[in-house]
Amino acid sequence: MPAAEELIRELTDRGYADFTGVPCSMLKGIFKIVENPGPSGRIRYFPAPREDTALGVASGLAVAGRKAVVLMQNSGLANGLNVLTSFNLVYEVRLPLVVSWRGSDPDDAVEHRVIGRELPRLLDLFGLVWNVLDVSDVRRSVDTWLARLVETTSVLVVREGI
Repeated sequence: MPAAEELIRELTDRGYADFTGVPCSMLKGIFKIVENPGPSGRIRYFPAPREDTALGVASGLAVAGRKAVVLMQNSGLANGLNVLTSFNLVYEVRLPLVVSWRGSDPDDAVEHRVIGRELPRLLDLFGLVWNVLDVSDVRRSVDTWLARLVETTSVLVVREGI
């Protein structure tokens, strides 16, 4: 099963039905699924024009008792830092984030190099716990990622396109 399908299945099996975010080509498999979920009714997707908006939508859903996942690329994480630091981290509204690691591959576009190089330090600086998705063991990666939500907002970093 492709990693994107397995990731979505792992999340929906655990009650995560609401997704929001800003598309990224490295996450295109995930976006393809959440944008066209089929007739099951298990998935709702709320498109966002910016990452800070996606964090706001997911935070509102979380406060209302829903399980929401935010999807974004690492450069968009900078757009969401104000929401994360002034709301989520202060009020302990913990969200699972899926963040693509653009710029980790030296052949990626030049505009991704700085944020790609600094992503681990940025996540650590703001106290966000994170792990990298292992596409050969998606379930274990998801277990680790979601278990860390008891600490703070948790980030699943996607290093290769799924």
